[in-house]
Amino acid sequence: MRSPSVPVRLARESLAYYLEHGRLMDKPAELAAELCRRAGVFVSFKKAGQLRGCIGTFAPTQPTVAEEIIQNAVSAGTEDPRFNPISPGELADLEISVDVLEAPEPIESMDMLDPKTYGVIVRKGRRSGLLLPDLEGVDTVAGQVSIAMQKAGIRPEEEIELYRFTVTRYI
Repeated sequence: MRSPSVPVRLARESLAYYLEHGRLMDKPAELAAELCRRAGVFVSFKKAGQLRGCIGTFAPTQPTVAEEIIQNAVSAGTEDPRFNPISPGELADLEISVDVLEAPEPIESMDMLDPKTYGVIVRKGRRSGLLLPDLEGVDTVAGQVSIAMQKAGIRPEEEIELYRFTVTRYI
């Protein structure tokens, strides 16, 4: 088994630190190059192949990717409303992925999507829903857009704005 990537190690350390100390850890003094820029980041936790928490930002809210990972790892592990907070005893059993998002671009139609390559953001007024690319069980553009619309509370008959983005996925 290969060792986890730098972003994944940081996500695990961030959640462990928060569970032990009750506060966010400081950004590491030495940062790998990929952690210095600004970008949106999603952190996902799985346990035995099942989603256990996933929260992120499609646009940067922190000064660096490292700080975005720290914030979102803690949020995914303790604030995802779909799940109970992760306990310290679960940490060793978690599979972690970190997706660093490129800036979303508006697109004219669903023909410009591919669920394996692009994530999607759907918008209707103030409501928006996002779905990351290359997710297990999401094999069609229609399915991808439908799930994102459901997440946003947008009805199937409503007109939407579409955006696509790519990610660098770290595991």
